[in-house]
Amino acid sequence: MSSAAAGGPIRVAASGISFAVGAAVARADIPVLCADLAELLRGRAPGIVCCDVAGVVRPDVVTIEALARLRLTARRHGWHLVVTGAGPGLLRLVGLLGLTDALPESGRQPEHREEPGGVEEVGHGGDPPA
Repeated sequence: MSSAAAGGPIRVAASGISFAVGAAVARADIPVLCADLAELLRGRAPGIVCCDVAGVVRPDVVTIEALARLRLTARRHGWHLVVTGAGPGLLRLVGLLGLTDALPESGRQPEHREEPGGVEEVGHGGDPPA
């Protein structure tokens, strides 16, 4: 199955590539999606791949695996992959798996590692300072 059949249109512009992922991704689709993306990127100057996941109906671990493998494929060709159109279910799953920074969403600012409000780090008297 080609990515066009799996996910929809692929658009190539001077500033980047838009690559859509379909409503459902089977594990067997992942190598084909990656090969399709690699073929699009081969020989092009580096840029940004916008991976459109708006069509994903029921995100699962296979969806996350596909996105992670697509990101690796893009990186191997000198490109940066960002996710667009992610619904709340997909965002929760990415967060639950601890991959928020690994699968950035377009327009989202990286989170700062801050303590929640009202929480202070407390050291024990016998602990050496860090």
